[in-house]
Amino acid sequence: MSSTERPGAPPPGAATAQPEVFTGVDPSEEAVHWDLGSSQSYAQYLRLDRLLDAQEPLSTEHDEMLFIIVHQVSELWIRLMLHELRAVIECVRRDNLGPSFKMLERIGRVQAQLLAVWEVLSTMTPADYSAFRNLLGRASGFQSLQYRLLEFTLGNRHARYIDVHAPGSAAHTALSQALAAPSLYDEVLRLLSQRGYGVPAAVLARDYSQPYTPSKQVTAAWLGVYHNAGKDWDLYELAERLVDLDHGFQLWRFHHMKAVERIIGYKPGTGGTAGVAYLAKALRLRLFPELWELRTSM
Repeated sequence: MSSTERPGAPPPGAATAQPEVFTGVDPSEEAVHWDLGSSQSYAQYLRLDRLLDAQEPLSTEHDEMLFIIVHQVSELWIRLMLHELRAVIECVRRDNLGPSFKMLERIGRVQAQLLAVWEVLSTMTPADYSAFRNLLGRASGFQSLQYRLLEFTLGNRHARYIDVHAPGSAAHTALSQALAAPSLYDEVLRLLSQRGYGVPAAVLARDYSQPYTPSKQVTAAWLGVYHNAGKDWDLYELAERLVDLDHGFQLWRFHHMKAVERIIGYKPGTGGTAGVAYLAKALRLRLFPELWELRTSM
């Protein structure tokens, strides 16, 4: 054997197999519906003409498009969260918690998407934002109807938030109705009572328009659930899903605050709040306080 030959190598001059070159999928080999006939199209079903026509920057600054899309996408995810939360509340009212767990899992995935949008927005520098910020006027996420409905649904309630919308407007009416209705946590505590756990009558009959006040008796009731997880596993699972939801909401608030701090520092918000200082105060909120408190007592 020649010193230049290797065991198993083809003899000199032998043809070698050429690697197959993939040139992509040939659509003519698929049963594609080239003619849609009377069927609606993908664009029609999703109303893409309206959706993609909704980005109208007020300036020629490159990053304004990013700013608009990030906030529009966030509003779409919040809409899905509200859709799922309303279904969760119906499950709780019917004492049929099984289907709610999938919905709460989906809400958790949505929260992850909402966290990710801050990462995208954080690619915008202070100079980028300053180039068009004044064009926003007093427009602010503080005025987001859907975000406020989300907070009201989860139990964070202050009637004054409604006043940012004009009396008699559709937004003002929707928020007034949400403020008067029981929150998700109110419905959960009602179910807890129906299952025989000691939730005080004053908690069940409280004024829903007022902020929720934590109760030692409610903490004790939840402790009972945790100590009887084998008997009331669905209540125990619900409690842990609510903690996940609350935790995700706190992370969203934190990432929001840090994105704002990174881009505008400690300037006031366009909506009139103190900006980062206002967002920092909101970090102290816990939507389901007794579920956090009981961990110290376990």
